[in-house]
Amino acid sequence: MQLKYPFSDTYVERAFEAFPPKEQVGLLILRDLIFDCAAETKEVGSILEALKWGQPAYLTPDTKSGSTIRLGLPKTGGYGLYTHCQTTLISDFQALFPDDFVFEGNRAIHFRAEESIPIDKVRLLIKAALTYHLKK
Repeated sequence: MQLKYPFSDTYVERAFEAFPPKEQVGLLILRDLIFDCAAETKEVGSILEALKWGQPAYLTPDTKSGSTIRLGLPKTGGYGLYTHCQTTLISDFQALFPDDFVFEGNRAIHFRAEESIPIDKVRLLIKAALTYHLKK
């Protein structure tokens, strides 16, 4: 898969290389969506990509507009997009799309490698996470 946004952190790049191939494709799509949403939302500023708890994590260090987003592999299989469990991000998203995703409590949505990502819906969650502190 051609990278739209080159890695600036070799540790993050290695983390992606360690993901199983099928899940890696979906995680790279989510990664692109994070960078795309940040670029489309001027209040977000630059994105810092780093490892947190061994998972690729996305932060807004310049503006502090967002809550951290992480990407990883849930224990139940597939791959997931994680948000901070003390935010309302997942519960708000679940209220909008109660039957469209597999939810892990108030911290994540899960995907299966064989299913396509509902891009437009996931963009809403990512944008909400990247601007979470602006609504306070």
